[in-house]
Amino acid sequence: MSVVIETSIGDFVIDLYVDERPTCCKNFLKLCKIKYFNFCLFHNIQENYIAQTGDPTGTGRGGESIYNFVYGDQARYFEMERFPLIKHRKMGTVSMINNGSDLHGSQFLITLADNIDYLDGKHTVFGVVAKGFEVLEKLNEWICDKDGRPYQDIRIMHTVILDDPFEDFAALEHQNGRASPEPTEERIQSDRIRIDEEVDQLEGMSQEEIEKFMNQREAKTRAKLLEIIGDIPDADIKPPENVLFVCKLNPVTTDEDLELIFSRFGVINSCEVIRDKKTGDSLCYAFIEFDRQEDCENAYFKMDNVLIDDRRIHVDFSQSVAKVKWKGKGTGTGYFEDDRNFKDEMKREDSRHKFKFTDKSRRGQGYDLIFDEENRDSAKYEPITERGHHKQREHEFYKKRHEDKKKDRREKSRERNPSKDRYKERDYKKDRHKDSHRYRETDRRRSRDRDSKYCDRRK
Repeated sequence: MSVVIETSIGDFVIDLYVDERPTCCKNFLKLCKIKYFNFCLFHNIQENYIAQTGDPTGTGRGGESIYNFVYGDQARYFEMERFPLIKHRKMGTVSMINNGSDLHGSQFLITLADNIDYLDGKHTVFGVVAKGFEVLEKLNEWICDKDGRPYQDIRIMHTVILDDPFEDFAALEHQNGRASPEPTEERIQSDRIRIDEEVDQLEGMSQEEIEKFMNQREAKTRAKLLEIIGDIPDADIKPPENVLFVCKLNPVTTDEDLELIFSRFGVINSCEVIRDKKTGDSLCYAFIEFDRQEDCENAYFKMDNVLIDDRRIHVDFSQSVAKVKWKGKGTGTGYFEDDRNFKDEMKREDSRHKFKFTDKSRRGQGYDLIFDEENRDSAKYEPITERGHHKQREHEFYKKRHEDKKKDRREKSRERNPSKDRYKERDYKKDRHKDSHRYRETDRRRSRDRDSKYCDRRK
């Protein structure tokens, strides 16, 4: 059982839990059938949380159930269906809103994130969005004020019932199946941007402001493209403001020449003429980094179109971020040293702040935790507890005692049996010859005995 909800920003389909929530589903289907939700405002949208609608007044305090049209004001609300318990596990879960007294009317909400367990048991889940998740993403990204009210209205324009298993109320036969009413001025009136109102971002701007706005938007698009293809770490990263880009150089101009010429504006941290990696020839452009931004600006205004080595150079602010060290949004930037790339620099930065164990031995020494090799303390940490000192002294005492006893036993054994040290005066070659002769005699004796036994057996 499904219902199509057509809104001013797109359509989505809701599958209903008819078997688990018959009362809520019947109320929702019959309200859709009499076009009750047409032009209802999404009056409360909270990012990664919920989008709330179903109130014709647009205030969040109105709405009534279908039973109010059949039985009167005493049936304006109906009781919650608590069992079986269905949780708000995934994005697009649709629930009837609790009015504070465990009663429901016409207002419902749609979750905009997964696992919102805060709503479990408080609001009755009766369906889930099956198609049109791109509309939910738009709702989640919509610009709203601090109270969750959208600055530009989003309204339900039409509802289409794909299947209705419930019988119609006899009192509502004249309203069932009627065509969707035309929107009235009172119904779509709003103090915000209306759904039929076109928003022109360029309205009221001068020609210069329009040109500036278009250039900024184009620059943002290019930066986003560079981020996607991996040329820059983030689209919001900015090039350094104290670096000049100098081009149209003479191939004979060197780093020292440029540094000498530009040093009159201030202290220069680095001056590099870019060269071919294979041949070493100049590529006729360079980067000059000043210590102060003011010095960089002075050089930009005074050195453009200046003649250097019979060439008129062009000076501009650098737009390169190749040597900018990016640590993440809001954590600042720096510069790479030498020719290290971004990944090597980040590994070096991470390893500097890791805890290290300088001594793996734990017996009587403890751990020496350091942040940096340069800040290493030469004095090792020693435990100050009496128990630690006692254990260490006891271990050293028993170790020495054991070695002394072992040495005494060895000396006494040699005194009792001096032959144990005969290997010091032994002639190994002579002894080896005697051993081999003795082994041969033993083999001959065994062979004779074997032959004699064989002969006796034959007799």
